Amino acid sequence: MLKIRIPASTANLGPGFDTLGMALNLYNYLEVNTKTNGFKIEVFGEGKDYIPKDENNIVYKMMNTIFNRARFKPNGLSIKLENNIPIARGLGSSAAAIVGGALAANLLIPNPLSLEELLLIVTEFEGHPDNVAPALIGGLISSIYTTEKIIYKKINPPQDLNLVVAIPDYTLSTKVARNALPQNIPLQDAVFNIGYSTLLVLALQEGDYNLLGQVMKDKIHQPYRLPLVPGMNEVFKAALQAGAISVALSGSGPTLIAFSQNNSEIIGQAMQNAFLQYDISCQYKILKPDLNGAIVINNQ
Repeated sequence: MLKIRIPASTANLGPGFDTLGMALNLYNYLEVNTKTNGFKIEVFGEGKDYIPKDENNIVYKMMNTIFNRARFKPNGLSIKLENNIPIARGLGSSAAAIVGGALAANLLIPNPLSLEELLLIVTEFEGHPDNVAPALIGGLISSIYTTEKIIYKKINPPQDLNLVVAIPDYTLSTKVARNALPQNIPLQDAVFNIGYSTLLVLALQEGDYNLLGQVMKDKIHQPYRLPLVPGMNEVFKAALQAGAISVALSGSGPTLIAFSQNNSEIIGQAMQNAFLQYDISCQYKILKPDLNGAIVINNQ
């Protein structure tokens, strides 16, 4: 029996649209057994009532992609999913499923793929590397997607950094969030984001929280997604007033994320209360960066 742990992730971090992502210590678990007859998928936790339990399951689709590439077919396949990452909330649930399926299948085929090959495959499946790269590798990943490979660099964020995630009780699909974006943006906005994302990476690499508090700003995706997350600006303000270093939309939302060293509980409560002013209930979690990415817990 093979068991894998896969982390959640937060993407963009403000200015790093489709290029920056960080793994978080909130995990899904995947168990795979090929020493069985037939085909079976079980789902527990998040999405257990509506995640497909047939060939349309995203974990199975990813595994099958790897199997077909390797011309490998297991005699039987039993998949068990234990999901703790909220679905369609901007915390990389689909990336975790894709990465888990790819890593599991890669461990079962006769000639496993390299990390770089695996990263390219999961990126092609997902469409962009900002969530799948940190889910697979861990840490903060800066990456670009070329037609031949993923060029990336891993940075280990400071371990005294807290990530306060405020998770509203409604979903927001990535497709809807992407459709809200314009096809073209002004040149000055692109230059703005390039400068701020460069400084953001340096701030996290060096643990410079003063700089971090100044550079998590964006002009190319958050302003256009603002109508999709009622109260977003007010939640941002509440988090900053409660002591957050900086705030951002997590991925395509609707989860909002605050970066902090201290007062994390107070920040979470402030974000929760700000959402309530818009009749939106939410839960908040205080997380840490995950440095390991997807790991094998058991392989017997």
